[in-house]
Amino acid sequence: MTTIARRTHDLTVSRAPFVHATVVRAQDPTSARPGDDAVILPDGTIEGFVGGMCAENSVRTAALDALRDGKALLLRVLPDGAPAFPDTPGARVVVNPCHSGGALEIFLRPVLPVPVLGLVGDTPISAAVATLAAFLDFEVATSGDFSGATAVVVAGLGKGEQDAVRAALDAGVGHVALVASRKRGAAVLDELALSDAERARVRTPAGLEIGARSPQEIALSIMAEVVRALRVDGLAASSPAPSAALPQQAVDPVCGMTVLVGPDTPHVRIDGTDHWFCCPGCRDRHVAA
Repeated sequence: MTTIARRTHDLTVSRAPFVHATVVRAQDPTSARPGDDAVILPDGTIEGFVGGMCAENSVRTAALDALRDGKALLLRVLPDGAPAFPDTPGARVVVNPCHSGGALEIFLRPVLPVPVLGLVGDTPISAAVATLAAFLDFEVATSGDFSGATAVVVAGLGKGEQDAVRAALDAGVGHVALVASRKRGAAVLDELALSDAERARVRTPAGLEIGARSPQEIALSIMAEVVRALRVDGLAASSPAPSAALPQQAVDPVCGMTVLVGPDTPHVRIDGTDHWFCCPGCRDRHVAA
């Protein structure tokens, strides 16, 4: 297993979000070669190699965008005025202002933690939900700790429901599914004295109306509603811990490249204004001018 392959495995196991970048095409002169890869972390750190300093700046910026929307991206880093690669519909194109030239195509694949489904209850319905959720690649958590959960299904059928709903809401879970009849579910929520905002996060009766009768059919309706909340309604798939704020971005005043502001970013302060650069060369030219 290569160093980067081992690193991606460790990050996946630890449920840490990252982007896996792979060079898929390179045009001389360039220091990167097809197959070179790296991981980009949410703070902009790059581990591995996908090109020199100018390419890295473009990769960092594009990778953070991929982390935000969860969509894979083909990045084309092309030198100004050099022969271009064939057109690739849907690719993002940036111009490399560095003198080294060369062109790259880099595939950026965001790797996000799988969504966590908190599950409460020891009933045939909860068992069916656990089986279906695992099939849908959810991580099922039954510990009662809902921190980091995307959704929580309360299927105790009268046992521990109020405590579970309250704990899920306090943990910030955006979708809480309470398995109950319409009348009993409303009574449970009334006793909790929820705010309007909290009540809007609880679905009871849980699941989409499909005429479900068996535990398996009820589980199908519940998970269909959870998936719809994720894919259609924009429910966030929470990570295990709040991520650090995304790095500040700035535009290099010399070459126009977007750069991420960090401790190692070339920088100068002139007349009270901060300027950041893609490389020391741009900084030095700016200062000289």
